[in-house]
Amino acid sequence: MKIGLDMMGGDFAPLEAVKGLQLYLSESKSPAKLFLFGDEAQLTPLLAEHKIPASSITLVHAPQVIGMHEHPTKALKEKQQSSIAVGFGYLGKGVIDAFISAGNTGAMLVGAVYSLKAMEGVLRPTISTIIPKENGGTGLLLDVGLNADCKPENLNQFALLGSLYAQHILGIENPRVALINIGEEEGKGNLLAQATYPLLKENAAIHFVGNIEGRDVLLDKADVMVCEGFTGNIILKLAESIYEITHRKGIHHDYFERFNFENYGGTPVLGVNKPVIIGHGISQSKAFSNMISLAAKMIERNLLEIIQASVKA
Repeated sequence: MKIGLDMMGGDFAPLEAVKGLQLYLSESKSPAKLFLFGDEAQLTPLLAEHKIPASSITLVHAPQVIGMHEHPTKALKEKQQSSIAVGFGYLGKGVIDAFISAGNTGAMLVGAVYSLKAMEGVLRPTISTIIPKENGGTGLLLDVGLNADCKPENLNQFALLGSLYAQHILGIENPRVALINIGEEEGKGNLLAQATYPLLKENAAIHFVGNIEGRDVLLDKADVMVCEGFTGNIILKLAESIYEITHRKGIHHDYFERFNFENYGGTPVLGVNKPVIIGHGISQSKAFSNMISLAAKMIERNLLEIIQASVKA
């Protein structure tokens, strides 16, 4: 298993990326072989300082960096020697099995969708986020920003992708799927919600439980919650603010700690041909370590092969 890591992506890179690498190697019983993409001059002394074994890594020199505010498509085209561009090159050629970055989100999405292409039969790839439930359980929300505008067929497919991820990565048997709406009754909502409901109801590949409202998102009403990326991104940013506010006000509770994105590392782009994990720009060591572990789990559990077979079916 070979996993590629963009060492230059993120506000605290490359130091926190190196620390995350150290944490992953110290906690993993059978660590993956890691390919590190970045500037050798910056990385070599950091790797030595944190005693990263040379046998566990392959350092690939990538002198350019795509900034967080650069135009994604233009930057990928003009910065062919950037850590993100070189990483996708290795992924596309099959040198590595997965690629991770906390860098420019747009560049990662463009790279995932256009360098790797969507799986055969996937209308649009999607991204998700973990939702901590009040009862201690875990939910999955998608889409959370990749597809601001969607058709009913897109949401129906997101439901399938989310169900497979929830089952095989989160360990939720027969995950309950719900459509986020402004009311629980069938027939509620805008034109998109009204047209999506019957598709989900007829989808034999998922366990559809109907509509849920905004007040139900943090409760144990469903395991996979589906919406278009505009609504999903608003919910995601609201959830992030809960964690920030509780910390600023000194409110400490185990439940609120579960909103810390570092616990989950990053989000996979579901529906593309190889595992691609996108991290938060402010990721630190714990997030980097968890992103590597997530990529390894996706490979070990053959998630992409399972998705491909389900989509074809």
